[in-house]
Amino acid sequence: MKRWLLFFLMAALTLTGCNGKEEDSKTGPDKEVAGALGEDPEVLVTNLHSPWSIQKDGNTMYVSERTGSIVEWDKGKLTRQPVELKKTLSSKAEAGLLGFVLTPDFSESRRAYAYYTYEGGSGNSINRIVSLEKVDDGWRERETLIDGIPSGDFHHGGRLKLGPDGSLYATTGDAKKPEIAQKIDSLGGKILRMNLDGTIPKDNPFGNSYVYSYGHRNPQGLAWDDAGTLYESEHGEYAHDEINEIDPGKNYGWPEIEGDQQKPDMIKPLTHSGENTWAPSGLAYLDGKLYIAALRGESLKQYDIQSRKMADIFTNAGRIRDVYVDEGFLYFISNNTDGRGNPDEKDDKLYRLPLSR
Repeated sequence: MKRWLLFFLMAALTLTGCNGKEEDSKTGPDKEVAGALGEDPEVLVTNLHSPWSIQKDGNTMYVSERTGSIVEWDKGKLTRQPVELKKTLSSKAEAGLLGFVLTPDFSESRRAYAYYTYEGGSGNSINRIVSLEKVDDGWRERETLIDGIPSGDFHHGGRLKLGPDGSLYATTGDAKKPEIAQKIDSLGGKILRMNLDGTIPKDNPFGNSYVYSYGHRNPQGLAWDDAGTLYESEHGEYAHDEINEIDPGKNYGWPEIEGDQQKPDMIKPLTHSGENTWAPSGLAYLDGKLYIAALRGESLKQYDIQSRKMADIFTNAGRIRDVYVDEGFLYFISNNTDGRGNPDEKDDKLYRLPLSR
């Protein structure tokens, strides 16, 4: 079957199963990166398999793959390391091994955290957050931190980040059940906050609850500025993708409001995509700017918090899943091999771009 015929068949199936617009669309055939910062990115790694999260320890890069592996890249050497999980990894659209974050003492402990979707029986799927241990040339699941996070065919959330307060944060989707985003007793459609051992912090906004904020549809990005303010990226329904400034205990409106709509005690986004769609995923912060990985928007975006101006800094690289800032470099991964893009023979890729301050 010719490549373009296969692509259009895949696109048609995706739209049928996703009720219109989910997080994504096709990737154009020309994916030469166009730069807006005067630098071209360096391609560090090729042939990644549906990558999702970027982490870094010293000079070593780690990338989680939805298919159940973690890729390690160190001094030009790449190893694809299997992750031994206690549950069967789900292969549903948008599911799999998603969020991945190293512990602060990873160099000594060899521990990490992961968010993944597993098959729960009878065609059902469930999301969970676990700790991992690096062993030999692979990884092994150790303890469960949170289980029973709602899952469905779509909208898993899945981002994990360590906050400046030492807590672990996670984004969860509404699992295509919008009403649960407004229910405090549900873990779906939320930002969750937990201690590193999986217990509930005593200063969380709701008593004996992991819920940090609620009213979210499908959030996939978290980042903090230098003052400790938390920002989040979130997929709208058909447009109105959001960047939110997060305050503990607040209601961000889904499914009651979107875009510039208002209701009492519900928070409007800091900015949104209007009638367009970005499908924002990973988020990073540096020097007053948020860097946003856009899937359907097929770009790496920069949002100036003070001026509130949004700009594309890279385009034509296809779908971008995650972005990571460290030591003056911006790292990002394309996401063209998950069935919703049009990958070339070297996709997916990990890029590195020097940032001038």
